Amino acid sequence: MTEQLVTYELHGDVALIGLDRADKRNAINKFVLGQLREAAFRATEEAKVGVIFAHGNNFSAGLDLVEAAGWMKPGAPRRRRGQWNRSLDLIARGQIPFVAALNGACIGGGLELAAAAQVRVADETTFFALPEGQRGIFVGGGGSVRVQRLMGYARMADLMLTGRVLTAAEGERANLCQYVVPAGEALARAKSLATRIAQNAPRVNWAVCACLPRVNDMSHEDGLFIEGLIGESVASAESYERVTAFVEKRAAPLVAPGTAGDGR
Repeated sequence: MTEQLVTYELHGDVALIGLDRADKRNAINKFVLGQLREAAFRATEEAKVGVIFAHGNNFSAGLDLVEAAGWMKPGAPRRRRGQWNRSLDLIARGQIPFVAALNGACIGGGLELAAAAQVRVADETTFFALPEGQRGIFVGGGGSVRVQRLMGYARMADLMLTGRVLTAAEGERANLCQYVVPAGEALARAKSLATRIAQNAPRVNWAVCACLPRVNDMSHEDGLFIEGLIGESVASAESYERVTAFVEKRAAPLVAPGTAGDGR
């Protein structure tokens, strides 16, 4: 029987998905990846928002290199390609938003997983790196697309070529995370943001997750065309009620400038 390496809890509208391989710095092997995929799919069925976090002191040290050495050995059967992308696309372009709570190591495949989430909260212990060049491998979890679009070619190339390691604050400036919080507070803040996100109109949350990344792939004209179609598709009776509530001053006001949607 396969060991349980990913935990799952449903708290109201928020699904909590936890990497639970702390003794291996939450390195991602085929079992972690499979259980993560199942948990992400379950979250899309049961919750309005998902939170991905890690048990222990590190979000994820990335690809399990012990496992990788097995399929990289000359003459060994090659691994099936595309499993990472299929799994992470459930998070990056799926039905509901995901918030990642980061701490400690967020490197290699761990950074690729974090990049799949729509919102990333890092505590001050978090550090980011892409050491694939030192290991003789290349990113394989969508990092060449998602991480590069977050931080840009020059910054990503710097990490991969020089082995540079970024602090949480440097990661925020490089767009690898949107929030930096004191040590030990990433999960609590991620839950707070997820609870706020769950209050949005579900169709709009879906459009942000499934539409915006695809528009980013399109030409200017095609993007505007799809934007118009999506705008029509999300309009509903709920939209009318929400707009009417604003007009009639029944809707909650915006939070103060300089704070997030959760008021913090």
